[in-house]
Amino acid sequence: MKKSLRLMAICGLAIVYAATVAWAGTEKLAKELQSEKAGDSVEVIVQYKSTPTEAHHARVAASGGRLHSKMDFIRSAHYTVPKSALGTLANDPDVAYVSPNRSVAATFDQITDGTVHSDWANSVQHQTGAGIGVAIIDSGIVDLPDFHTGSTDRIVYQQSFVGGTPADQYGHGTHVAGILAGNGNGTVYVGTAPQANIINLRVLDALGMGTDANVILAIQKAISLKNTYNIRVINLSLGRPVFESSTLDPLDQAVEAAWNAGIAVVVAAGNEGRNNTANTNGYATIMAPGNDPYVITVGCVKSNGTTTMSDDLIASYSSKGPTLFDHYVKPDLIAPGNLIISTLPAGLTLSTLYPANRVTGNYFTLSGTSMATPVVAGAAAMAFQAVPSFTPDQVKAAMMQSATKNNFPTSSVAVDPVTGISYTSYYDIFTIGAGELNIMTADEMTSMPPTGSAKSPVAVYNATTGQVSLQGVSGANVVWGANVVWGANVVWGANVLHANNVVWGANVVWGASSMTGFNVVWGANVVWGASTTDASESSILSINGEK
Repeated sequence: MKKSLRLMAICGLAIVYAATVAWAGTEKLAKELQSEKAGDSVEVIVQYKSTPTEAHHARVAASGGRLHSKMDFIRSAHYTVPKSALGTLANDPDVAYVSPNRSVAATFDQITDGTVHSDWANSVQHQTGAGIGVAIIDSGIVDLPDFHTGSTDRIVYQQSFVGGTPADQYGHGTHVAGILAGNGNGTVYVGTAPQANIINLRVLDALGMGTDANVILAIQKAISLKNTYNIRVINLSLGRPVFESSTLDPLDQAVEAAWNAGIAVVVAAGNEGRNNTANTNGYATIMAPGNDPYVITVGCVKSNGTTTMSDDLIASYSSKGPTLFDHYVKPDLIAPGNLIISTLPAGLTLSTLYPANRVTGNYFTLSGTSMATPVVAGAAAMAFQAVPSFTPDQVKAAMMQSATKNNFPTSSVAVDPVTGISYTSYYDIFTIGAGELNIMTADEMTSMPPTGSAKSPVAVYNATTGQVSLQGVSGANVVWGANVVWGANVVWGANVLHANNVVWGANVVWGASSMTGFNVVWGANVVWGASTTDASESSILSINGEK
């Protein structure tokens, strides 16, 4: 079955096509579409320069295309079109960009409440996420007692975007929901925000696979339901490789639309930190839409079985920045996600395939950035409960500024329990971001973050000095600008930054002085995944975790 998981995920990876393209106007076509291949038709997401009208849809239909769904909130639409019509689309002056409907996949102990101090926030501060709606866009959710408060079901809305029932068939979404909002049902396995309301938007099938269009439509639905269910947070424990700038990627445009609508979007970084197929030592492997500068992108920490942060270490599989094409500094935060026990009943795909991970009853162990993401999403729900006027940018800034930064070594070594292979991780800004989520220090902050943008900064390489520095951490309109209390060193910590915002450990970014890796991260040749035939399985989930 592991082989089949790998093959399914490969369909979402980048493929290098021939340099000769078939049509003019190809700058509007994603690389995968720039050369005519076998087959009669292709599913595409077309982004327009303004909201598409019926006339636009009629033009596509006249070329033999078929409209699947309207995505007006990002000025887009999802079609199936003949491959011969791609040239017509590319040359339409109203079209901004055309991309394939790409595949996405789930990016997968007791939730370590004591580590991030959500237990303290629940019991002492009475911050439980009550009254806050969180949209979980995943493989669906099985309605368990863990998602009730007394006789009240906290799954307040459900919809499937893959057909059939919104109930989970795979297991991943139910596990994520328990980490975020499970009440424990009399056990110790309590989620971060155990009274938050859940909006269940199913986009992944029984094998944990979906498409960009599924996810975009679910985000559109979450935005439309925002006021009805007070949706302030979206959890996306899924992703796919990056194929172009976030300014062109329709999945990134969708999460930005949600962010601008006042919803904090929390996204898994991905599980490609061990991926060295591009000679980058796992750098530049952040998945989309975690590559978007607005969202809160989450990496994974190993709590090592304790409730203190002093022994926490990065999981070697956690994806690292900077992002491809745009070079944004990611992840933004790290949180516990290794060997996490949460809700996942028998009879679903994961519980059937991996019975050894059954803990007891409806509880199951999984690992990955998918598991770390709902820890942060739950914390965001508590932040909105505490300060309803917060903007998503303020929540992001508060979490990053208050994150624990100084507990980490310069490097650590992890051993894969299955293969026995050792992996070395370095604690630079592209690995741990601003540090580990700490709800207690966030709650005890004496001043609120200023309003303004909390976009992740850009890493800039200086070929003369050989140094990498941060761009976008100054100016009055930037939350952690140099002239406000959230200065760069406060947000990211002195251990990952030198003076003048120079990134610590710049040479490690491209790994072992490899020009190949350097060009992948910093050069124009920034396509990864072309030969990563073994990289995809870890982007789905990590069953065994890491010691």
